[in-house]
Amino acid sequence: MKLEMLTVDFTDEQKRYLECFAAGVQILRNGRGLPGGASTPAQANAEPAGPDAAHIKAQDQVLASGKKLADQEKFKREEHPFDAYPRLRQQALTNAPPSPADNFRWRYYGLFYVAPAQDSYMSRLRIPNGILKHWQFAGLADLAERLCGPYSHVTTRANLQVREIAPKNAVALIEGIQDLGLCSRGSGADNIRNVTGTPTAGIDPQELIDTRDYAREWHYHILNDRSLYGLPRKFNVAFDGAGQIAVLEDTNDIAFAAVELKDGFGVESGVWFRLGIGGITGHKDFAKETGIIVKPEDATKVADAIVRAFIDTGDRTNRLKARLKYVIDKIGMDKFIELVEAKLGHALTRVPPDALAPRPTFDRMAHIGVHKQKQDSLNWIGVALPLGKITCEQMRGLARIASDLGDGDIRLTVWQNLLISGVSDENVALAVAAVEAIGLAANTSQVRAGLIACTGNTGCKFAASNTKAHAAAIGDWCDGRVEVNTPLNIHLTGCHHSCAQHYISDIGLIAAKVPVGDSEDTVEGYHLFAGGGFGPNADIGQEVYRDLKAEDAPQTVEKLLRAYLAHRAGPSETFLTFARRHDGETLRKLADAETSS
Repeated sequence: MKLEMLTVDFTDEQKRYLECFAAGVQILRNGRGLPGGASTPAQANAEPAGPDAAHIKAQDQVLASGKKLADQEKFKREEHPFDAYPRLRQQALTNAPPSPADNFRWRYYGLFYVAPAQDSYMSRLRIPNGILKHWQFAGLADLAERLCGPYSHVTTRANLQVREIAPKNAVALIEGIQDLGLCSRGSGADNIRNVTGTPTAGIDPQELIDTRDYAREWHYHILNDRSLYGLPRKFNVAFDGAGQIAVLEDTNDIAFAAVELKDGFGVESGVWFRLGIGGITGHKDFAKETGIIVKPEDATKVADAIVRAFIDTGDRTNRLKARLKYVIDKIGMDKFIELVEAKLGHALTRVPPDALAPRPTFDRMAHIGVHKQKQDSLNWIGVALPLGKITCEQMRGLARIASDLGDGDIRLTVWQNLLISGVSDENVALAVAAVEAIGLAANTSQVRAGLIACTGNTGCKFAASNTKAHAAAIGDWCDGRVEVNTPLNIHLTGCHHSCAQHYISDIGLIAAKVPVGDSEDTVEGYHLFAGGGFGPNADIGQEVYRDLKAEDAPQTVEKLLRAYLAHRAGPSETFLTFARRHDGETLRKLADAETSS
């Protein structure tokens, strides 16, 4: 008996009665050997087996408790996405769009059908630590030009995504990505997303550890273990090597941050990873400190145990409460760590806060411009991209610069830009000129250096506004009108998923439909926050403006920056410090008192 075949509109209570009734009928069938029942009681009670067993058991517990699985859990249970590849190929042959269930399944291959925003797929890659070779970057440009829109975006997970992929081109694209030695597998849906790490890993003069090997090990550990797919919800992991450029590891479900352990605390001194878990700043929470440190060589084992504990305990009924944060909120940090230690088979190492030396400080402009590497006479050049977008021609141009004048690496950052590393002192001026010759820049203003936006409603069905266009308008309006000489981040995000992490920026805007007068009409707009931060300054911004029309956002940001310049304690006071000295209402009054030019 399948309830989904019934067309009568029942109440929730009636549906639960029918579900229990159907379950009772099935039990009777199993016991009497009737058609549709299990052939033997032993088979009916058989334990799930294989790589998906832990997930099936977790789903079974939900059903046994009388609760309903979320639709996405039903899709996974009915057919594992990795078992459905032949149907994806068939859809490509007929240029057919996916069903809602397959739209979810194909995200396991890195394909997102983004209708109604676009009648096409978006594809997101997996690039561990955000570093790829020049020939891979150029090869992706060739693929995008042939099969997608002729551009790519650098994302806030130091990743690349391409768009406007017709269903007929979907398989050719993901197989072409694999031909380049890259992959998109598991980059969407309920899986562990792209693994981020310090973009200057191995070349940063102040780093405590090179994160590349650890990000790579975790990357391949995920790829080659099917049991780590199909989690209760998506999952983020980051490695910070204590370099000059922030990785925003504390916004991740698992944050590994390199620290120097002092002598005299009963544990071997040296470089360890400090462990934080449960970060999800879109829900106003950073990764919580655990007091636990992890040997770098054990990071994959510990991350694996955390993920498996999450598989067992994560919510599979409510997608809004399905992230790791909510497991910790429900059962407590101590209980969750006990579950992790049970998976590991031993206790984790704990030290007091004063056992750890302070992290070397960030340089909030190190992702833009020319910077000295730890290697003599070599430099990295941070290239500013307009809100993360780069054309195929520019991709090929940067690949050639990296090959001819650098060490051949392209290094992506969480700030939606990229670095070219290994440029010798004598080639810096030539490389900068070559970057400028393809329409990009190695130098830009504080306003543009920290201007970030998610995809927006031109390519994402969840977004409530055109974030890319509105961010560009803010940059165009404020740049030149307001001379800010200290680091500044302005982030625009289109929905509650907060892909652009508006809560942790100096000025953050989240899209909203803004009412117009007394009518029911709305226009695109934002709620504006100020005073957010990350790392040592981690905190959630406070609301300053609500229901701000998008057309008014550039002038409003300008006036807020003018208020900062007029009322800061001195030339060295950052916008962050200024914003935190005032409450939201005061900031709004100070801004409203300014005049836009």
